Amino acid sequence: MGNREDLMAGAKRCLYEKGYGRTTARDIATTSGVSLAAIGYHFGSKDALLNAAMIEAIGEMGMALGAVVHAANQVSEDPEERFAAVWDGLIGVFVEHRGLWAAQFEALAQTGHAPDLARAFAETQKDGRLGLAALFQGLPEVPDTEEEITRGAFYQTLLAGYAAQWLAAPDLAPSGQDFLRGLRLVSASVLNPR
Repeated sequence: MGNREDLMAGAKRCLYEKGYGRTTARDIATTSGVSLAAIGYHFGSKDALLNAAMIEAIGEMGMALGAVVHAANQVSEDPEERFAAVWDGLIGVFVEHRGLWAAQFEALAQTGHAPDLARAFAETQKDGRLGLAALFQGLPEVPDTEEEITRGAFYQTLLAGYAAQWLAAPDLAPSGQDFLRGLRLVSASVLNPR
């Protein structure tokens, strides 16, 4: 790998191990085995490098999410069983990528006074939502439509809420059956009010 790739790998490792706010430029340089000056040369700043590393790491984690959905699709032909299996399978992704989930929440809390970070997250929203819409439907991709963006936003909201609950209290996080029951309850009260 070259210095740029080493820095990216080091920054991702730091995100997992130290989080977003506690990672220093020196941490990244040390972890990657590259000089501090290389950060400025290749990325302009530590923040720009961390932002790029965060987006890339989230994309890599998306592949792990995809594997969970693929496995759930093999469980049953029944959409309800597959839905519950996906949410149960996500626990493994949360465990494997715990540091990244925590770093994402930490970074999101910084967006109010970090315009570049806010912009980096905003620029990925549409693609992320379309990716989640495809992922949860077991499709390689979906068309760029308002319907699919909305579907993806729904799954994004569920996923972020689930991650937050799991980070705070893993033993109290809902199971796949809890998700399915909640979906039924909410759907019944919203779509078929008494």
